[in-house]
Amino acid sequence: MIDCIPFVQRRERLMQQIGSGIAVLATAPERVRNRDSHFPYRFDSHFYYLSGFTEPEAVIVLLAATNRAILFCRDKDMEREIWDGFRYGPAAAAETFGFDEAYSISELDERLPKLMANQPVLHYALGADSGWDQRVLGWLNSVREQARSGVAAPAEIRDVRVLVDAMRLIKDDFEIDLMRRSAAIACGAHRRAMLATRPGGYEYQVEAEILHEFRSHGAQSPAYTSIVAAGANACVLHYVDNSASLHGGDLLLIDAGCELDGYASDITRTFPVNGRFSGAQRDIYELVLAAQAAAIATINPQSHWNSAHEAALRVLAQGMIDFGLCHGSVDGVLESGDYRRFYMHRTGHWLGLDVHDVGDYKQHGEWRDLQPGMVLTVEPGCYIRPADDVPEAYWNIGIRIEDDVLVTAGGAEVLTAAAAKTVAEIETLMQQRQTPEWPGAL
Repeated sequence: MIDCIPFVQRRERLMQQIGSGIAVLATAPERVRNRDSHFPYRFDSHFYYLSGFTEPEAVIVLLAATNRAILFCRDKDMEREIWDGFRYGPAAAAETFGFDEAYSISELDERLPKLMANQPVLHYALGADSGWDQRVLGWLNSVREQARSGVAAPAEIRDVRVLVDAMRLIKDDFEIDLMRRSAAIACGAHRRAMLATRPGGYEYQVEAEILHEFRSHGAQSPAYTSIVAAGANACVLHYVDNSASLHGGDLLLIDAGCELDGYASDITRTFPVNGRFSGAQRDIYELVLAAQAAAIATINPQSHWNSAHEAALRVLAQGMIDFGLCHGSVDGVLESGDYRRFYMHRTGHWLGLDVHDVGDYKQHGEWRDLQPGMVLTVEPGCYIRPADDVPEAYWNIGIRIEDDVLVTAGGAEVLTAAAAKTVAEIETLMQQRQTPEWPGAL
């Protein structure tokens, strides 16, 4: 059974914020992969947030003054359902998803000009899709042609994404529950990956174990292309080839999360292929772990967005000095940016329906204050490529540690805490591997 109440409430909140005017939001189109084969369909996140409806070829129309929510979707078509699967059709969709009205998507061009008539403002994501832009302009021009009859077209277009982005940034209880479940599945996948990893295997075999865990526990897909990066590959931030062999003595960095009912998890763990950290690997790992702990400790409603990044940077800079990677004082390294050679990204991002979720990081030029219900990642790292001025013991060590964190009234909840993270936890878990050689399937 689909619980439509959260979606109905979100539509009502949006209409209250709009106050007057009409809002139009379309879902994502289907995409051709090659010839007559399509990519697996994934709805538009804004559209889904307000509807819960997952079929393609659908549009939401909201009329704020009269508090009317209208859905346009595909007709019920038993012949197409034989080929492509179930369709709700307008009548069942309206009832199931709590819309006041629903019509066939084939009626959109006929009905939209009538619905736009005498509306003061059109709330629409202008520029997001050129095809829809042309269609919306056609509707507006159709209304303008009725001016001599006393019909007025919207005089203003506002970006509906501004309001929806702000709504999506603060997760409701329904979303938080889904994100906890998505995180739990991803934690299980990282555990499975650690147990399956051993010298002689390949990155793609570990990736297969991760995907198996995602799907077998109900996640519909990975939230993004999984990164399974062994040895020097871990120093490539967005490495996705996942084809190299696994060697004892190397580290394996895995950045992988799943999507459950639209909501993403995003976890990174780095661990030794042979189950034991070397001294140099442990040094850098403990540094990154300490940076992450310092960052998470700052997360609470009294902090701003950049507090976690600032805390992580200070710990990383001191460690880089201690290990001979950077030179001078912490403040000097931070001011010069010398640390960027080994840590070139920021410490996190918003998380939700999108992996890099919507929401401004600054307001009025200042870092945004954290609020309960926000979910962010915390992911410091250190990536050390070979160089003449770098101690050889640290060459090709790439480490990132990432968790998903919910801001609460009292501080923070680490949604992904179940994934082994300390040196002791990782080495103890990997001692449970049953066979010394690949295959690693569990």
